[in-house]
Amino acid sequence: MLHTAMLRRGMLAWVSRVGVVLVLLCCSLSLLYVMTCSPSLALPRAGPIHPSLGGTRPGVGAGAGGTGGARAPAQSGRPPGVQSYQVLLQEREEQHRLHISSLKKEIAQLKEALQERSQQLKGVQESLKRAAGGPAEVQDTGAGSQGGGLGEAQGARTDLQEFLRSQLSKAEVSAGTRLPSEYAVLPFESFTLQRVYQLEMGLTRHPEEKPVRKDKREELGEVLETALHSLNVPSSQQESRSAAEKTSKVYAPSDFVEGITRTEKDKGTLYELTFRGESSNEFRRLVLFRPFGPLMKVKNERVDTVNVPINIIVPLSRRTDKFKQFMHNFREVCVRQDGRVHLTVVYFGKEQMSEVRSTLENTSREVNFKNYTLLQLDEEFSRGRGLDVGARAWKGGNVLLFFCDVDIYFTADFLNTCRLNTQPGKKVFYPVLFSQYNPTLIYGSPEHVPPVEQQLVIKKDTGFWRDFGFGMTCQYRSDFINIGGFDIDIKGWGGEDVHLYRKYLHSNLLVVRAPSRGLFHLWHEKHCADELPPDQYRMCMQSKAMNEASHGQLGMLFFRQEIEAHLRKQKLQQNSNPKKT
Repeated sequence: MLHTAMLRRGMLAWVSRVGVVLVLLCCSLSLLYVMTCSPSLALPRAGPIHPSLGGTRPGVGAGAGGTGGARAPAQSGRPPGVQSYQVLLQEREEQHRLHISSLKKEIAQLKEALQERSQQLKGVQESLKRAAGGPAEVQDTGAGSQGGGLGEAQGARTDLQEFLRSQLSKAEVSAGTRLPSEYAVLPFESFTLQRVYQLEMGLTRHPEEKPVRKDKREELGEVLETALHSLNVPSSQQESRSAAEKTSKVYAPSDFVEGITRTEKDKGTLYELTFRGESSNEFRRLVLFRPFGPLMKVKNERVDTVNVPINIIVPLSRRTDKFKQFMHNFREVCVRQDGRVHLTVVYFGKEQMSEVRSTLENTSREVNFKNYTLLQLDEEFSRGRGLDVGARAWKGGNVLLFFCDVDIYFTADFLNTCRLNTQPGKKVFYPVLFSQYNPTLIYGSPEHVPPVEQQLVIKKDTGFWRDFGFGMTCQYRSDFINIGGFDIDIKGWGGEDVHLYRKYLHSNLLVVRAPSRGLFHLWHEKHCADELPPDQYRMCMQSKAMNEASHGQLGMLFFRQEIEAHLRKQKLQQNSNPKKT
């Protein structure tokens, strides 16, 4: 489509230039004809003017009377000067006729070429109209009208604007579209000033790109520059606001927090950028769209998250040691840094229930934290059932929910990302978390494993983007209730999150799927119960295999015997061939 638009603009420019050339050519021909066909004052005289002719020039016929009324005496032959003068005039007239005939032929050829080009242009315009779904209205491109070129150019600009608007309306920008499965979702990439966090890694690319390659860096640099210009240069709407509503903050690249982007290959590229506002809990979000052409500002809004609490729901069964580790992270991030979080723990069974209660009470005393709820279900563990009970137990109106597991580590930046990427009735957020490999395999031995905070490094050998998992999600309670919640008939491990995810894909809500640099899945040994159905057991084993180590590290473990045999052989060769001194 971009190639067609470029061809169309080139055709319009060519037609305008041809029209101007034709006008100039006609003017030049008229001037040349006047100059060459008028009597020349420098022509040589055939003889002296006879007084009886009353000043008439020779070459006039014998019957041509002069002003004196006297007739020249009859002569049997014309003087030689008169004959040569007539021959010269005839030659000049013949040359003019040939030249005019040649120019007429050239003009006819140019008109034919212009008509052919006009027909081609009409065909291009009609095809663009059909592609945009509008009527095929084409303006006349007559060569004799100077206003035709201007009207054509104006019509081209209008058609281009309509095309760009159609690209924006067809793209998934303001509302979601119905998708057939989870594989049809086009994920976002997230980026900062220095890094791009990408999902499509393969076996050669890294989960984060630094330094960012040149073309991507220039693209995101232009987007950031456009966003800063939009924030700092007031528009006509902003100028009409009252002085109290206007912002005095001058935004700089250091105010940029994070952005997400994705490209729909048949429509364009969407960018959402978040900047820090005038207070710690205020942000500015800009939405830009590139329909394979100039950037278009879609939205410039102020987002205030100060009154957006998050209800973190954690289903749990035993695993008290992991729960203590989770509460340590929760205390540091949610209580001491964020301060706008409610914790709901849904515990299955009675065993170790007292330890869970004691951990919550100790945290409450240490940091004066009262915003928690402990629910107990005396039944078999079901993650979907626990999250559904925790979401419906909230009685404080609509609230932002974060479905979380006990082996998840998150940062305060992630909580803001959770707030910014959700909107009741419009958007739900499905972050792609970074899953940690087995630290014992990464660092060589248990003795060399550093503290958890130092293990959270996004690199190819330390973990991977868990793009097949949909369990950690941010969504408003009203959307969760309206969509129907979890399928509580699913027992044990896995499956319930995919069913909920598909419900949102089949709705009109926008599903934001992007890697999150502040959300980590801590490694733990996975046990796949024999009681699981075959499909769930296979999913569990696949997840277990992917959690251990990277492709290269697993290869080193698989070929360990061959590597050790090679080292032994090398050592024997060195011992049998000692160096000569």
